[in-house]
Amino acid sequence: MTGAAVVVRGLHKHYGETRAVDGLDLQVESGEVFAVLGPNGAGKTTTVEILEGHRHRDSGEVSVLGVDPARADRNWRSRIGIVLQDAGDQAELTVSEVIRHFAEYYPTPRDADEVIDAVGLTEKAGTRTRQLSGGQRRRLDVALGIVGRPELLFLDEPTTGFDPEARRAFWELIRGLRKDGTTILLTTHYLDEAENLADRVAVIRDGRVLALDTPKNLGGRAASEATVRWIEDGTHRELATSAPTRVVSELTARLAGPSGEVSGLEVIRPSLEDVYLTLIGEPLPVAATKEDLS
Repeated sequence: MTGAAVVVRGLHKHYGETRAVDGLDLQVESGEVFAVLGPNGAGKTTTVEILEGHRHRDSGEVSVLGVDPARADRNWRSRIGIVLQDAGDQAELTVSEVIRHFAEYYPTPRDADEVIDAVGLTEKAGTRTRQLSGGQRRRLDVALGIVGRPELLFLDEPTTGFDPEARRAFWELIRGLRKDGTTILLTTHYLDEAENLADRVAVIRDGRVLALDTPKNLGGRAASEATVRWIEDGTHRELATSAPTRVVSELTARLAGPSGEVSGLEVIRPSLEDVYLTLIGEPLPVAATKEDLS
């Protein structure tokens, strides 16, 4: 378990006949951003709640920062940060008051003003929480999650409801936390979020890990066939191939005009969404068709 922030072996949690977690294995290395993906009911929330010490397991081995969460003490809890999807609200307190209040729960908290600045709320420090936008409220949730200097931060669907600009700003915040050495375990339904933030991704379904790798290599993505698309004689064509460079060269030699361009030429590799949908057994949005080069 050396170097690992989280180790899970053979984890089980059943609710009657329902197997929410069914022999799950997982390991999160210290200092990485680790994303957990899966459809609703896959067992993500139950697993994370067990790791946080909020839910008891039926069987299996769990170590979080070297401690079994089922036997964790107050000192262990001060080493983790939790940002829930639906956080409680203290509507009449200002941003500064909320953060300073929660900082008192920890033995060595971050400076409240530094935390406020880190999450981009300096201009809102004197604003009551009920007056914050959704994105600003989420930043406050993160501030409360990091004010205790956690070694490990749990983020549950952190950007749900964000507009694109707010999501991008939030991603930069997470990258900054990782750079500072914080280990982050992220659950999200946004595939682009996992691809942009995570060092590794686990896909969970039916309480088990289906695949675990870097976003680039998940499910053999890097070695998957590419689709080459082009327009020939006014007809859109495409070909699935493991040698897209060769195909493009052949097309260029055969079809390129004086400009050296092939009309409509594209080379498309499977997206993380394509791989994810295949792993969980969902149909791809558009079925690819194959066309001969000749």
